[in-house]
Amino acid sequence: MLLEIIAMTADEAVTASLHGADRIELISAFDQGGLSPAKDITITVVEALKRLEQSNSTPFPKTTPVHVMVRPHSQSFVYDEADLRGMIAYMENMRRLGIHAFVLGTLRTDGKIDTEALERLLDAAGDLPVTFHRAFDEIADQEEALSTLMKYPQIKWLLTSGGKPSVLDAVDQIIRLNEQSYGHAITIMPGSGISIASLPAFMAATKSQAVHLGTGVRNGGVTAPIDGSLVRTARQILDQNR
Repeated sequence: MLLEIIAMTADEAVTASLHGADRIELISAFDQGGLSPAKDITITVVEALKRLEQSNSTPFPKTTPVHVMVRPHSQSFVYDEADLRGMIAYMENMRRLGIHAFVLGTLRTDGKIDTEALERLLDAAGDLPVTFHRAFDEIADQEEALSTLMKYPQIKWLLTSGGKPSVLDAVDQIIRLNEQSYGHAITIMPGSGISIASLPAFMAATKSQAVHLGTGVRNGGVTAPIDGSLVRTARQILDQNR
């Protein structure tokens, strides 16, 4: 069961990895829902995780993949030509830094997936896999949108709160999305509003195979550092529900 943790710095990424995270979603501007991280931050994160892997100091020996957010601004998920060109150039630079995947999403002004823009970004991702992020939660017909995303084998994960501010209020919708995605290449990854206390019941109810945690592993909101003990507890909960 996959445990993804939001990180903004190398220290946070190392803490998450040391305590059992399967991978890192690297962002900036957590208070804006996550924006693209800077090149220098990405370099320090990738290098720090490589050193950690080589040191054999973690009880969870593995390469911890870094999935980079591609979101130039928080105004909307509708991107104009200048936005898209900038995102494509950014992705080309990120690929050279040794990151493992991209996190992105594109919408049209009518609230549906902008498949033309999405395909341009998938081309820019090259051979790297992609998570379609919570732009999905602004879509009215999520089942139709998921059917669209399933046409793209490069999209391996869907990060969603089921259309609610907190995914804890969308248990039934997560169950429906899980059922719809069963047997396909895409994995539903619930996120937003999950705490360590709510995690066991949520995972048991939804039968989800992945979870995305941000403030749930921080004591004090988006400005607080990652608490390694909370990451470790989340890891234990997922292992018990495997």
